[in-house]
Amino acid sequence: MKILVTGGAGFIGSAVVRHIISSTQDQVHVVDSLTYAGNLESLSSVAENARYSFSRADITDAAQMDEEFNNFKPDIVMHLAAESHVDRSIDGPSAFINTNILGTYNLLESARKHYISLSDTKKSEFCFHHISTDEVYGDLHGTDDFFTEKTPYSPSSPYSASKASSDHLVRSWHRTYGLPTIVTNCSNNYGPYHFPEKLIPLTILNALSGKPLTVYGNGEQIRDWLYVEDHARALYLVATSRKIGETFNIGGHNERKNIEVVQTICSILDKLIVEKPNGITNFSQLITFVADRPGHDQRYAIDATKIQHILGWVPMETFESGIEKTVTWYLNNHNWWERVMDGSYAGERLGLSK
Repeated sequence: MKILVTGGAGFIGSAVVRHIISSTQDQVHVVDSLTYAGNLESLSSVAENARYSFSRADITDAAQMDEEFNNFKPDIVMHLAAESHVDRSIDGPSAFINTNILGTYNLLESARKHYISLSDTKKSEFCFHHISTDEVYGDLHGTDDFFTEKTPYSPSSPYSASKASSDHLVRSWHRTYGLPTIVTNCSNNYGPYHFPEKLIPLTILNALSGKPLTVYGNGEQIRDWLYVEDHARALYLVATSRKIGETFNIGGHNERKNIEVVQTICSILDKLIVEKPNGITNFSQLITFVADRPGHDQRYAIDATKIQHILGWVPMETFESGIEKTVTWYLNNHNWWERVMDGSYAGERLGLSK
């Protein structure tokens, strides 16, 4: 198959691309505008593969998207391109509205034009898979409830509101125009190649530098953690299943408080790092509590029963095994994250001299 992946140079997108190239015989074309979180070095392991291609293109440019569809003629679209950082959405929501809502609209229209042009056989094979987040559901205040595919939407931040909007657009294009679509909503991802602005990679790298490990509020916020390579397997399975019109929640079955996540990272680093920075004896000494952010959701937890029952997917990694792999990866891949931290990756990313 020919699979077009938007946002394929990002964290989850690059994991999807690496999975497809390494585990299938499908052809992948990545479309990415290479904003700050897009990093072609995350795709270096597949860059020379004949089944991989890349275009620097922006989903907010309708003409560019039409051109990508006309040139590549995909059988499947996996739409991961998005602005995704809650704090950034609070500070500057316009980019989230533009990319996540208008960009998704452009893609849907390009996909619809492409779909109309297909033969009946090709139409039966086509699928537009929209990858979203559990944050569209808002939060859970109890300890026994879980997000299901029927949970009403109640987004709390500009980010989650923009993703909720894009979900609604995708479903309406299916109902109104007959475009074959599937939506997935996932829990918090973590793993290798994670841009170091999110909790887990930021904690690891700040700890290595002896910087404060900042925790919002009391750190009691609960998240369900999903190892990114487990998520990539699930996304490919969903996209190729062609369960048109369906929604699948994808979770890691790993609920942890934010403070527990930080403490676990500290414990792993305590074992692996003998000479600790700044004269500390253990990394937990760096934990610093700061004022909570506005509208911070208290608990996310996904019921992933549907994808298990219908498609047979379950995560392979526990939180303990996945977080150990993640910490070890960052310790063994200084070159990747140091080039991100000092900004030198940007020159190569944008085709500039280093």
